[in-house]
Amino acid sequence: MSPPAAEPSGRTGRPPRTSRAQIMAAAGRLIDRDGWQKLTMRRLAAEAGTSPTTLYHHIRDKEDLLTRLLDDHADSTPRPDLPRDPRERIAAAATAIHDSLATWPWIVEILTADDLTGDSALWMVETIVAGAVDCGCTPEQAVHVYRGIWYYTVGEIVVRTNAARRRAESERPAHRDTRFRSLDPAELPHLAALGERWPELTARDTYASGLRALIDGLLPHHP
Repeated sequence: MSPPAAEPSGRTGRPPRTSRAQIMAAAGRLIDRDGWQKLTMRRLAAEAGTSPTTLYHHIRDKEDLLTRLLDDHADSTPRPDLPRDPRERIAAAATAIHDSLATWPWIVEILTADDLTGDSALWMVETIVAGAVDCGCTPEQAVHVYRGIWYYTVGEIVVRTNAARRRAESERPAHRDTRFRSLDPAELPHLAALGERWPELTARDTYASGLRALIDGLLPHHP
């Protein structure tokens, strides 16, 4: 007499456990596909192939999830060798912030909309504030230096990301570019002269040179 057939594997016992890493990966896929605003625990559970109840064994809520994503992303950002010169340290930390945000631009929306931050990224802020203090700023002035660099960096990322998205979604020239080509030289002589070159000139990556100029303008100058 033959032994009874075994139950197919995967249909008996406990279901496979869902790890925190799988949940984070599923959240990243959802955000890349639909945007972080549409991220819900129910949709995340479906994407991860588990139940909302299981998610709460790993994360408290959506805010906790986003904070963990920020930390994971910051942890994956390479730390540059920081120069001895404080101005150079500031530039290196600001560039690290910029390059990290550029790889996942939706983080900018979270950081500016919900006032969330990840602890793993605070070394960049510390480096900028400490560098400003070493250059002669008061602690209050050092915060203003950081905020100025932050606004510049965020603005650059947002503008470039939105422009790239528009180009990907439409084959038509941007309205601004078309308008600049038809400007009246008598009314706007400098802009009219640049009209044909405006798209190419404004597409150039000038973050590094702009950052240097901003740092020089924000920090005190000693004779």
